[in-house]
Parts: sequence; structure tokens; C-alpha cells
Amino acid sequence: MARVIAIANQKGGVGKTTTAVNLGASLAISEQRTLVIDSDPQANSTSSLGFQKDPARRTLYQALILGEPIERIAIQTKVEGLELVPSDKSLVGATVELVPIENREYRLKEAVRPVLEKYSFVLIDCPPSLDLLTINGLAAADSVIVPIQCEYLALEGVSELLDTLMRIRRTINPSLAIEGILLTMYDDRTTLSKQVAADLRSFFGPQVFDTIIPRNVRLAEAPSHGVPAAFYDIHSKGAESYLHLAKEVIANAQKRIGQGPERPDTGTRAAAAAAGGAAADASLSSGSSGGSGTSPD
Repeated sequence: MARVIAIANQKGGVGKTTTAVNLGASLAISEQRTLVIDSDPQANSTSSLGFQKDPARRTLYQALILGEPIERIAIQTKVEGLELVPSDKSLVGATVELVPIENREYRLKEAVRPVLEKYSFVLIDCPPSLDLLTINGLAAADSVIVPIQCEYLALEGVSELLDTLMRIRRTINPSLAIEGILLTMYDDRTTLSKQVAADLRSFFGPQVFDTIIPRNVRLAEAPSHGVPAAFYDIHSKGAESYLHLAKEVIANAQKRIGQGPERPDTGTRAAAAAAGGAAADASLSSGSSGGSGTSPD
């Protein structure tokens, strides 16, 4: 049965879509049949996988609001073993139309359940907000990957997100786990990136993935060609990083079914408190490092 992983952070521009597309492709390359669900009305995962706007195409909206089966909506991508439930701007309306529906938080979970046996992994690309679409993604998920940009301002939103995850656990999805915290847009030329990465590892420990996603031109260029980075330039640092991340995710899944010790989950309450401390420490560290922590971009 598939492991359902939401990729969520209410802050935009931290690499959620890049992670959904490239992790999905890397899992498929690793012979793990994967479904990517684009739950963001901006439809960036959809376009990044080579599908342009098409008003006639069924999307996640039909599954959430009209109850159409996911298997009728999922489409095969250019990557063998990787399928996509596309999105479009109609999902904006879904956030309003879901409000009066009974059990509205579980619509995505109910839609995905019939196809879980078909895949090894289901990845949900959540929008950069904490609306009903994100709540549906977190309610449907077994675990969540939290991409965090290696910059100070990204730290400030972590405690808020983890506090939200704690409330989701308490009220909607008690089994929701943190799959891992993913450091993205890492620039080893800057003191700030190194300090943020060190602070996050210090506070979150083994919950932080070993893999770090670097700033990489190929990762940025690949969506304009409608393919994941591994199919644009497999030797790029970005593509290699996501292939390594896929190995970590697969290893975690194998551990969870009894083949070894599971990645420790220290709980969102402790993690939220730690995030607040990490932000404060990073502020002191970046303040004392002068201009050396400023990104050259």
C-alpha cells in the first residue's frame, strides 16, 4: 500500500513544487510507482511535468467537489512509473465550495483511498497557505515533508507550521508524522546558509534529512522544458540531490515496515519550541557575521 506524503509549508518559494516533481521522478526512477497530486491552484507541478493549461482536462477539482474517481483523473507523465493528478485555477473555487460539505477535511483522503494499492508513494503538493486544500492534504497524509529554505526568514515560519501540524494531529489526523525536514536552496558560499543548516540540525536532529538541496540552475531551468531535473540534466547537483533524497525516503518506508529502526519523531510540540529557539539563535548569528551572510544572488 502506498505511503502518502504531503509536502507542505505555508511560506511560498521554499521548494515545495520542485520537491514534489523531482522527488516523484526520482522515486519512479528507483522503480517505485508514484502518484503526484497537485493541490495548488497555481498548477506549477502540472506545468513542470509538461502539461499546459487545458480547460477540458479533468483535475483534482472534479475529485474533491464532484466525487470523480482519482483513477479517471490521473494521467501518465513523460516519466515511466510517475502519474499526475493535475490542477488548475478552478481549485480556487474549491476552497469555497468545500465549506458546506460534510467531512470536508477528508475529501482528499476518501478520494485517494481506492488507489493506494496501485502505488508505492503518493506525494501531495500543498499550496503555500493553511487553507482547506492544505488541511485536506495533511488529513490524507501518513507523513509530511517540510521544505525549509536556508535563509533566516524561512526559520520564522517553521514554528507556526509545526504548531499547525500539532493541531492537525490532535483534531483531524492523529497518525500524521514528520517524514523529514528538507533543507532547500542551500548555498555553501554564504555563512547564513551554513548557520541556518547547522541550527536546524542542532534543534531537530535526525528529523532533518541528510540530503541537502542546493541552489542549482538546472533545477530552475527544468520546469520550462516540462521535465524533472533528472531528465533535463541527470548529472546536475540538483538532480543528484533528489535521487539521494528518494533513497532516504525509500529507506524510511522500509524501516517503517519492520526492516530497521524508524526515523525518530520527537513530536511537533518540541519541534515547534525548538524552531522558535533556532530563529532567535540564527538572528544573533547572522547579526554577528556582518555582511558575510548575505546571498550573492
